[in-house]
Amino acid sequence: MAHAASIGRALLSLGLSVMVGIVLLYPRPLLAWEPTRPVEFVIPAGTGGGADQMARLISGIAEKHKLSPQPLIAVNKSGGAGAEGFLYVKEKKGDPHTIIITLSNLFTTPLAQGTPFNWRDLTPVARMALDRFILWVNAETPYKTAKDYLAVVKERSGGENRMKMGGTGSKQEDQIITVQLEHALGVKLTYVPFKGGGEVCVNLVGKHVDSTVNNPIECVSHWKAERVRPLAVFDANRIPDAPWKEIPTVKEALGVDIEYQMLRGIFGPPEMPKDAVEWYAGFLKKIYETPEFKKYLEDGALKPAFATGAEYAKWVEENEKLHKDLMAKGGLLPK
Repeated sequence: MAHAASIGRALLSLGLSVMVGIVLLYPRPLLAWEPTRPVEFVIPAGTGGGADQMARLISGIAEKHKLSPQPLIAVNKSGGAGAEGFLYVKEKKGDPHTIIITLSNLFTTPLAQGTPFNWRDLTPVARMALDRFILWVNAETPYKTAKDYLAVVKERSGGENRMKMGGTGSKQEDQIITVQLEHALGVKLTYVPFKGGGEVCVNLVGKHVDSTVNNPIECVSHWKAERVRPLAVFDANRIPDAPWKEIPTVKEALGVDIEYQMLRGIFGPPEMPKDAVEWYAGFLKKIYETPEFKKYLEDGALKPAFATGAEYAKWVEENEKLHKDLMAKGGLLPK
């Protein structure tokens, strides 16, 4: 009996040794990274605009579908045409609990102001969509077509009583489009900057400006309420979704080629850990595939354009060059 017990103890010891060896050779994988505290979601633009709306929608969808173990807290830092937000995130080096939503001021702000920042100071995470631009007027005006409106713009181009074009920020997307329109048609407008796209459309409704080139999502509620009227879309093709598809392109309406699409993307701070980047990319893909986000894209006439990794970085690099060229042609770069 003693001999049998001794053999049993030996076998048990051997078995435990084998198990320990297996654990040492094949350790359990570490749990994947995920946020352990609330995520600061920086918006380098004012409230009510396209970037603000998308960021807050993403936060809401994440909470509704429990896609993040921690909440995303939206914070607007719009000072200096978004420079406040970009510089803030630039200083958050390596912080996995800060992200920023970007529009094309990612390019225009450092180019126009010489802000000590460019997109390479951040970590690309995901492109969520591309946003279009539309020429809008107040619905109570007599202008039924873009030609009607631009005829009056041309008549008043020579004096001090020029028509006013409202837009988000100075030397940003809206002003780039305004300058392109001026050059293509030989007209002059007085450009009036505001802090965000929501404020821009409100001022059009209030007749403080004569026109805007708001993104669709920024004016859609006022359009449905019949307060504003869309005249033309700055894209190669009409928007395919109803009721947007009734709006002609600028080429159809005015006979000139002016196309512009704006980034709606997410970045992290410089040197964001790779596992955090991967978590956010996967998280944002889940957001992108929800019914709520797909409806938002359709209702707001945004182009679905999800991209991550090298594809996203390449697109950003190419569009930085495009913006530098457009701003140089428009005289919007510092001399």
